[in-house]
Amino acid sequence: MAHPSRRHVLGLAATAPLAATGILALGAGTAHAADSAYVMGYFTESTTMLEADYGLHLAVSTDGLRWMPLNQNNPVVTPSGGAGGLRDPFILRKQDGTFVVLATDLKGTDWTRNSVYIHVWDSADLRTFTGYRLLKLHDMTNTHSWAPEAFWDAGRGRYGILYSSVNSSGHNVIMVSYTTDFRTTESPQVFFDPGYDVIDGNLTIGVNGVNYLYFKRNGTLVGARSTSLNPGSFTAFSTAVSHGGTEAPTVVKSLTSNTFYLWGDTYTPNGVFYAWQTTNLAAGTWTALDQRLYTQPLNSKHCGIQPITSTQYDNLVAKWGAPAWNRLKSYNFPARYVRHSNYAGRIDEYPFDPYTDSQWKLVPGLADSSGVSFQSVNFPTRYLRHYNYELRLDANDGTSTFAADATFHRVAGLADSSWSSFRSYNNPTRYIRHANFALRIDPVSTSTERQDATFHVGY
Repeated sequence: MAHPSRRHVLGLAATAPLAATGILALGAGTAHAADSAYVMGYFTESTTMLEADYGLHLAVSTDGLRWMPLNQNNPVVTPSGGAGGLRDPFILRKQDGTFVVLATDLKGTDWTRNSVYIHVWDSADLRTFTGYRLLKLHDMTNTHSWAPEAFWDAGRGRYGILYSSVNSSGHNVIMVSYTTDFRTTESPQVFFDPGYDVIDGNLTIGVNGVNYLYFKRNGTLVGARSTSLNPGSFTAFSTAVSHGGTEAPTVVKSLTSNTFYLWGDTYTPNGVFYAWQTTNLAAGTWTALDQRLYTQPLNSKHCGIQPITSTQYDNLVAKWGAPAWNRLKSYNFPARYVRHSNYAGRIDEYPFDPYTDSQWKLVPGLADSSGVSFQSVNFPTRYLRHYNYELRLDANDGTSTFAADATFHRVAGLADSSWSSFRSYNNPTRYIRHANFALRIDPVSTSTERQDATFHVGY
């Protein structure tokens, strides 16, 4: 949630803290034994706001690292009340196995707009969304309710909703309001206030008897911990991590190992996700994850991630559909993607606009259907072809020469067999590679050249 300014509170309903309770059995993003995949909720923005869309977007992943957007990266539902748009969506699987979706009531980047409400939907399966409503969290005035996240508190027998607001201290704190039905709330109180500005609270619950709260402080991601979930019980402890100005921490546990991943995104409209990993949350230290290993949904911002079953994964893909396009990530420059610019093929660092320059339909090869041709999404009459060994985006003139120049054979990646390389159809000793970030076809022999010629086909 990108928001540089602070708000002052004119009034806060006085509420006594509830009695101490035990550690949760289930919480935000907690996996069930049958889970084997993940779903992500997000909204979208891009460098020129070409892809600014403040509806609920969904993506799925089998490893929590490489994500496939659903519904062609279009929203699956958009709020009709409040500001008419959302930010910071969060998906919670409730105690009965159904889902609830929460989101900030804000469209765009008008940080002066304050709301005591959040958007809420119910969903049995994230294929249909019912019961849309605005949920009031508190009675404070001239302040906001940013980045809501919910968790089940077994001791209280109700759900807690965390959110960022300004209380009488004059800086942002993490608040909590409790609910049994996500239709009314009670007992708004400060959940975490370390004495400085904090937003974007994310809970990881019950890891060896300890609960972890990650949050944004001064453009970094910091952790606090407590053996209970009582408001006021958390103490900051971790080493801060960031990549530039970073916000929206989301901690996700691997479903196949003891590894935890910490996601965060840069708080500009052209946000980029970065990820860190650890096998020991108690240590409070994180190691940056190789960008080759993860890919965020195109133009995604401030995500929420929830484990799901393989059946739920399959049902979501069947309902919303896989993308009809791909993006290609460079192996040795994994922040860069294959794109066309002024009709020249190259790799550029994500993000950029028009973002559609990096979207490709991999169609049967124009000269050999066992091969592949790269059809531009935003210029569908044009294909990547080589000309004087340089790759450029040209209109298909229907000739056999064009078809041959625009056809490539996809093979195991020359630098990593789990990736891909593309051998020219009519110059079979040459492969697509980048040189000074420009794409061309060349013979490949050295280790650097093999890396230059290796790409990940994803989304």
